[in-house]
Amino acid sequence: MSRRNLTQLKSDCISSYSLLYLPLCCPVFEEPEDPSNRSFFSEIISSISDVKFSHNGRYMMTRDYLSVKIWDLNMESRPVETYQVHEYLRSKLCSLYENDCIFDKFECCWNGNDSVVMTGSYNNFFRMFDRGQRRDVTLEASRENSKPMQVLKPRKVCAGGKRKKDEISVDSLDFNKKILHTAWHPQDNIIAVATTNNLYIFQDKVN
Repeated sequence: MSRRNLTQLKSDCISSYSLLYLPLCCPVFEEPEDPSNRSFFSEIISSISDVKFSHNGRYMMTRDYLSVKIWDLNMESRPVETYQVHEYLRSKLCSLYENDCIFDKFECCWNGNDSVVMTGSYNNFFRMFDRGQRRDVTLEASRENSKPMQVLKPRKVCAGGKRKKDEISVDSLDFNKKILHTAWHPQDNIIAVATTNNLYIFQDKVN
């Protein structure tokens, strides 16, 4: 390597190294904790497993064990939106701790125009939250419903009480089936979700 190239390499390394230690303003995004909800599992379930900036650069999305939160970058005191992913598991935290599921790290993602967010859950379920309409849906990725042109049917979980015909009991969920990884195409309504060794790709129905 020539002396000129070596000098340039050293310069690039110093520039990159210096960038990591610039005195930046570092606001801390933290939501005040409700003391009444404090428990042995509080620190574990509030641990952030994924973070993504929105495409327009204004928001930041974080995923913890039970929820997805949307933060305005100009307001670090509390999230501007909170979506409960599987709140019905709060009563199962002891069992989830014993089988180590409470340490699962779920990812999250935005759609192309930041209007919908998606994340995974158990039983091969994944959740979508429409930010504008304030609606959400639970869908399932499985071999049975991944046939060409087949429309996914919304799924519902019954947390207690009398279970309806189209609902699944929270006690029947398979915690070995989990969708930890999700991705949304940047231009089209095409999503990819991964569960164990299977990758599923879904898209809007084409008329």
